[in-house]
Amino acid sequence: MDTGAYEILSRLPLRIDRHEVRLHEMEVSSGFTRVTTEILLEGDGHQGLGEDVSYNEQLQRARFPEVAALDLSGSTTLGDFCERLESFFPVEQVEEKLYARWGFEAAALDLALKQAGLSFPEALGREYRPLRFVVSTRLGSPPSAGIPKGWLAQHPKLEFKLDPQSSWSEELFQELAETGSVRILDLKAAYVGTPVDQPYDPEMYERVKRYFSNAWIEDPSREPEAVAQLAEVRDRWSWDAIIHSAEDVKSLDPRPGAINIKPSRLGTLQRTLETIEYCLTQEIPLYGGGQFELGPGRAQIQALASVFYADGPNDVAPGGYNHGDPRTGLPASPLVPRTAKPGFRFPLE
Repeated sequence: MDTGAYEILSRLPLRIDRHEVRLHEMEVSSGFTRVTTEILLEGDGHQGLGEDVSYNEQLQRARFPEVAALDLSGSTTLGDFCERLESFFPVEQVEEKLYARWGFEAAALDLALKQAGLSFPEALGREYRPLRFVVSTRLGSPPSAGIPKGWLAQHPKLEFKLDPQSSWSEELFQELAETGSVRILDLKAAYVGTPVDQPYDPEMYERVKRYFSNAWIEDPSREPEAVAQLAEVRDRWSWDAIIHSAEDVKSLDPRPGAINIKPSRLGTLQRTLETIEYCLTQEIPLYGGGQFELGPGRAQIQALASVFYADGPNDVAPGGYNHGDPRTGLPASPLVPRTAKPGFRFPLE
């Protein structure tokens, strides 16, 4: 049996002399400031970077001193270090613990690879491939097709991941469908008590099914009425918010059409790689998802996607697509990798 990717990486020697953390902030909209925590591990003259992408601004600020004070120094292996993190960030607890855990494990992987003089794909006997991406965007208030059409005017081959809402008119669904550029429709049915909640809406679901015959339908409601309504397109159901391990994929009935891989939600390097490998073995299509990273996290999820599922509609667009008005001068899809350098980061620059 082939050795798994995590087992290979877990054997990498790792030395940490010190660490520090720093906050990234961006004013996104009225009343919303995106805050993430960048994690820097240093050892043997190298630096490894990761990012905690929790959306809870107050939590990010409140735990900053505690995270900065952790004792992480010493010589070990990547696998032993990841196990040690369990005492700080247990994976069975709240999702914010998983976000922090991934940030530290990604930083440790980045550092271990640099200390070994290896790029991420080199360590696994693979290579970076041209990376297809889609752009996730809101449609404004009131919603209109103006934003995606504005992007398409600058980048005619751009593809999109959109979040349908009950407020969308039938005319808007038709206008968006006519662009021929929508690849994923995220129905957000798994969220409760968040700003992005979208309860089951039969009329909206019917429009999704009627106007978008080729797009993935992500996180549909599992209410019996919704399941029955979308039964004829169940081969296009994909799952994101409910996936925290390979076991979650195995438990899905019916078999998933696709899985959105979000390492920060899976929480650990081991869970992430085991979930990817299970899906690849079962020939379940994959694509990657972002979490509005402000620091090194975006290049790391790009690295994973490029190595394992480069052809999927990956929601990992370069950061310039996530803020500001439509404009030229941004990298086109697919992202072409440059010469790989040691570490865990897609070589775009």
